[in-house]
Amino acid sequence: MASNGSLTANIDFKGVDALLTFAESEGRKQLSPAEIARLMACAGMDVLPKSSVAGAEMFVGVRNMREFGMILSAGLGGADRDVGIDAFRAGQAMVTASVVLTDADNFFKLFQRSFAYRKLTSTATGACAISDEQLHALFGAMIALGNAYGPGGRNANNVLDELVLHFGCNPLVASGSACRFGKAAPMPAPRPIAKIGKLLHPQSIGLIGASASKMNFGRIILKNLLASGYDKDKMVVIRPGETQIDGVKCVKSLSALERKLDLFVVAVAADAVFELVDEIIALDAAESVMLIPGGLGETQKNKDAAARMGGRIQAAHLREGGGPIFLGGNCLGVVSHPGHYDSWFIPQERLPRTRKRERRNSALISQSGAFMVMRLSHNPWLDPAYMVAVGNQSDLTHGDLLSYFADDDEVDAIGVYVEGFRDLDGLVFARAVRQAVIKGKQVVVYKAGRTSEGSVAALGHTASIAGDHAVCEAVLQQAGALVVRGITEFDDLFYIATALHDKKIGSNRLGAISGAGFETVGIADSIRGEDFSMEMAPLGDATVARLAEILIAKKLDALMEVRNPFDINPGADDEAHTQCTQAMLEDPSIDAVVVGLDPVSPAMRTLDESARAGFDIHSSESIVQQLPKLAAATHKPVVGIVDGGTRYDPMADKLMDAGVCVFRSCERGVAALVKYTGSRLYAQELRRTFGGSVTPGGPIWASDRRSE
Repeated sequence: MASNGSLTANIDFKGVDALLTFAESEGRKQLSPAEIARLMACAGMDVLPKSSVAGAEMFVGVRNMREFGMILSAGLGGADRDVGIDAFRAGQAMVTASVVLTDADNFFKLFQRSFAYRKLTSTATGACAISDEQLHALFGAMIALGNAYGPGGRNANNVLDELVLHFGCNPLVASGSACRFGKAAPMPAPRPIAKIGKLLHPQSIGLIGASASKMNFGRIILKNLLASGYDKDKMVVIRPGETQIDGVKCVKSLSALERKLDLFVVAVAADAVFELVDEIIALDAAESVMLIPGGLGETQKNKDAAARMGGRIQAAHLREGGGPIFLGGNCLGVVSHPGHYDSWFIPQERLPRTRKRERRNSALISQSGAFMVMRLSHNPWLDPAYMVAVGNQSDLTHGDLLSYFADDDEVDAIGVYVEGFRDLDGLVFARAVRQAVIKGKQVVVYKAGRTSEGSVAALGHTASIAGDHAVCEAVLQQAGALVVRGITEFDDLFYIATALHDKKIGSNRLGAISGAGFETVGIADSIRGEDFSMEMAPLGDATVARLAEILIAKKLDALMEVRNPFDINPGADDEAHTQCTQAMLEDPSIDAVVVGLDPVSPAMRTLDESARAGFDIHSSESIVQQLPKLAAATHKPVVGIVDGGTRYDPMADKLMDAGVCVFRSCERGVAALVKYTGSRLYAQELRRTFGGSVTPGGPIWASDRRSE
């Protein structure tokens, strides 16, 4: 690993400190061009590089972002930068990374893949190309400065707000370069995230806000807690004047509790929450608290009150034991199957929480409760072990929860819907992504607010600050997350991540079978993604011979030829589909198989009920009975395609119930497999590169969370 990317590599700290101190003594918060040159000399860059071609410019800079701390960017400068950002896809005109999550070696490799690198190092039209050694050294110097003079770095007095250098065919272009600095913001009190275990696996639950006479949100929560099987003897309701509600004991106040609770659910009006939070903290009444009410910090009216509440929660975290943790407000609640409770205020009749997976191996974290409800309604086979609504992040954040699940050995896949990060929590979140990926998990992230209109909508929903979406996407992808760009893509990727987690991803070679000619074409047309592509694998001789024998046995050899993708004709029956799938799975040159299951073909047993006796999905000869055996027996991914209307829902349902990864169109299925494969292969690269280390260097504050 390159020393230039480490925290202290080659930096004359005394020299940098002196430059910042002198400028501050003159009332300045920025350095002059000459001072910038001296600053870079202090970082080991005595001779600054030049650009490649006359008229071409590049820039390299670090800037301090509210959510992610110090971000390194490099790419085309001047007019090329403006054109490039519009003309090229992400990561081509400009490359971006967190200085904490990269080093000089890895950032240089990332930059090498960009159009910016190809243009800036070209010698076709000029003789002053930037060398790889110069770029590597420059990236290392900027990473080291960013780590040392960013939030949580060595200098407690000043942090770099921005250091940007512009280069042309001449040395440093003073008019375009800048260095601004400012006072370091106070670091937030560390939250005792170990108490998330109490939130998810409580041995006692209290509830306030349940009506004894009507079905309000609190009463629905109480009924869901009971319906989920939570022991009513471990529950208590705060309700003056009542002895019990639905068989659960009532007490008149928090002070009347017999013991400290693991979890306390607050379902009262927003205006009553602020005083109640003070009482919970003062009495040390609970280890974890769930704030259901909306309106906490979302309207101008109560923003100040919400800020004061946040300050009191922070103060409690500084005392011995760390005080209680708070989830919400504007929080749907939590469904914890391992904790045997459901605190959502959505009645079970509206959204049955039925078991769809033999082993629940995923967690879903969402800033929006409705997002979780709709995802589960559309695809109950997601079936997460945990579903946690974050809400306004009055205390617990996306980063806190992801950090907790990253260390949970029972969770293999984590889906996250984010509207906005709290200050520096984007960096905590990115580090948790890297931690999870190194441990072999997949993290699927949908960051809302891609447009300016979306950012405004996010702000109004859960008091979120959407931030720079392009930076967010780049940082999280480099951390190892599967970053999606829409709700449908989130559904597909989170589903495939849970369904195929235990499968081996060898490479990008795909085998495909279908009795529908359009589907084989559709599969082939869908193998190219934005950042990663699969290829149709060349079939081995033995596989070609086996497939040819199948065609002969089914009397289809006069109609079809063996190739990949393999169109086996609408006359191919269930056995032919099964045998062809098995032949491709056993081919060592194929890494994954997509099989179109041709539900409308008269040769296939695909109906729940058929006019032909026994010719249905319940027959032992049906692909619905045979494919699950193949999928379970192989270490390779198998994706089944059921492209048909609602008549074929029972077919798809049976396959998914049996653990087969099924999509209802080849485009969605193959696109999801391509992106998932690329992410898994990148994760393998991260594990080889960083081993057991989450980050190559940088401040450690982001992972310094209080434990019990």
